[in-house]
Amino acid sequence: MAQKTSDAAAIIEALGGPGNVVSLTHCATRLRFQLRDGSGVDKNAVERIPVVMGAVPQTGDRYQVVIGGAVATVYNDIMALPQMAEAGAGGDDRPTDAEVKAAARAGGIRGRFNWVDSFFEFLSDSFRPIIGVLLGASLFITFMALMSTLHVIGNWSSGEAQLTPGWAFINLCWRCVFYFLPLMVAYNAAKKVDADPWIGFSVMAVLLLPGFFSADNSLLASAHVSHILGQDIHIVRAFGLPLTIFDYGSQVFPPLLMAGVLGPLYKLFKRIIPDNLQLIFVPFLCMLVMIPLTAFVLGPIGVYAGAGLSTALKAVNDLSPFIFCLLIPLLYPFMVPLGLHWPLNAVMLLNISTIGYDYIQGPMGAWNFACFGASAAVLAISIRDRDAEMRQTATGAVVAGLLGGISEPSLYGIHLRFKRIYPRMLIGCVVGGLIQGIGGGVVTHAFVFTSLLTIPAFSNIPLYAISVGAAFITAFIAVFLSDYRTPEQKAETKEHQARERAEHEVKRIGHEARRTEHGAGRAAAPAPAKTALEPGAVTRVLSPLAGRVIPLDQVPDPVFSAGTVGKGVGIEPTGTTVVAPGDGTIVVAQATGHAFGIKLDNGIELLIHVGIDTVNLEGRGFEVKVAKGDRVRTGDPLVTFDPKVITEAGYSLVTPVLVTNGRRFAEVTRLAEGEVNPGDAIFETKAKPPKEPRPAAG
Repeated sequence: MAQKTSDAAAIIEALGGPGNVVSLTHCATRLRFQLRDGSGVDKNAVERIPVVMGAVPQTGDRYQVVIGGAVATVYNDIMALPQMAEAGAGGDDRPTDAEVKAAARAGGIRGRFNWVDSFFEFLSDSFRPIIGVLLGASLFITFMALMSTLHVIGNWSSGEAQLTPGWAFINLCWRCVFYFLPLMVAYNAAKKVDADPWIGFSVMAVLLLPGFFSADNSLLASAHVSHILGQDIHIVRAFGLPLTIFDYGSQVFPPLLMAGVLGPLYKLFKRIIPDNLQLIFVPFLCMLVMIPLTAFVLGPIGVYAGAGLSTALKAVNDLSPFIFCLLIPLLYPFMVPLGLHWPLNAVMLLNISTIGYDYIQGPMGAWNFACFGASAAVLAISIRDRDAEMRQTATGAVVAGLLGGISEPSLYGIHLRFKRIYPRMLIGCVVGGLIQGIGGGVVTHAFVFTSLLTIPAFSNIPLYAISVGAAFITAFIAVFLSDYRTPEQKAETKEHQARERAEHEVKRIGHEARRTEHGAGRAAAPAPAKTALEPGAVTRVLSPLAGRVIPLDQVPDPVFSAGTVGKGVGIEPTGTTVVAPGDGTIVVAQATGHAFGIKLDNGIELLIHVGIDTVNLEGRGFEVKVAKGDRVRTGDPLVTFDPKVITEAGYSLVTPVLVTNGRRFAEVTRLAEGEVNPGDAIFETKAKPPKEPRPAAG
């Protein structure tokens, strides 16, 4: 039996095949493709793949596919595909000059100012790979905050001096991540600019050496000391030049600046140094230039730039915490999709390392929970409407948000696809921000992801919990009451669901027909002759009910009218009883009475679907007369129905009568027009001609 196409292979196929993939990376929730030509990608086809939560086309032939927490697994599955290896896609390939020029001509901000989008992509890719360890550290922080709230331990945020050895060790489990954060950022940022990431790591490691900022450093004895944002700044003379010595732990702006300079320098040395000497001299020359340049120039610039941004934001917060608590939740929904939130995340880390607390994460929590509330409303609507695809997407987004504090699955998988969500979500942002502003704001003493699990990490737990709860509930109600889809999108969803139900029904009818056929083969009585399947045979199919025959393309359902399910006719009923159109076996008899599959003795397999979308009536108005496996004769009643119940519920009475094994026939031709009675011929089938014998081998 043929193996079902994997999700990984389906994604590559939907994006135009491996030959269309220039490169592939991934972040915490998304696959990030650089395509050769993204114009022909069918976004809906990508989103129909079970593992995909959403697709985000971007200018410059870049394409993002939202996966959620399983993104690393899917990425590995894609990279392991044989066709990817054969095409050489997804690796270190770079676009050709023509492809780069084509991308530069693309519209939008990337097309006109490519460096702007590349800059924010550089920022986001420098942080995204370490989201996992940051999230893990935030849970350690939450645990320590909870223990402090319960008075089990003392002040945990100022260091380990006031803790017992055991609790001090637990506290180090999160502090290590943030102290060595500059090394992680340096590695990722250098990798992003196509430099050796270990060179970036090593350059930044010099500034984190214990001797660089230790009290016994002889250089510091004669240093001039100043103060900035709670941190002592020492300026000494080294080789006659001023060397500013900071505590670079938790700093993120210096490694970003360092990597921005290292990238071009690394490529320059690779270009001018012979290949057989690059292994030694490229790293050496890069370190020779970058270590003093970073220590004397780039590092201090990064510290002062971060301090300036932090000071500006703190001034706004000090001037009016109320305005600040409203401003942050309203800005974040627009900053996150553009990657503009990463500098603010860096400021949060800087605030904690310098002034000992952060005031941005509290208002940010109002936005996050409004985002998760909107996704929860989408989940509730998808459950109500039995939309399996959206239910899967929304479930992953809500779980990732409430437990992990990650908003990307919600944003890219749902919110950016359905524009009605944003204005309703902003109402939740305003409500959450207002509550925090009226209450005087909240702070946290460590960097955390704003999720349910990290609520204890905030200073005023009741105020923070009430604000994020109100943001969540407000956004939920606003989206749930008004729906997240436009009328056109709702109709498209309904059409897709109808197509899936019809295809599932046809597959089940075919499966049951094959089972019945195998069972008949084992029975003692001889199987009926399949006269309709004999080569060239023409067979008439009789009407199963009284009504008016209409062409199939006039059936008010796109799945049936397009012939997706099978060929045949539609009947507008005037009678209320459906009868067997021939001798055969019932292979499907829905308990709801809306659909029947019959395998006629002559070999024709029929689907009789009473009304359109009548499955939603759940059996009301139907009285079923047969069961699966029953033998029926021509004219035997299958079901009676009440037209009034169907029409009052808003559903069409049109009943498609379709041949579901149409591949066995060359033609299915409509015969009847206008009124018919049970037993009148409505269409005929013509079996395929006999196969021509193969010529004998010479």
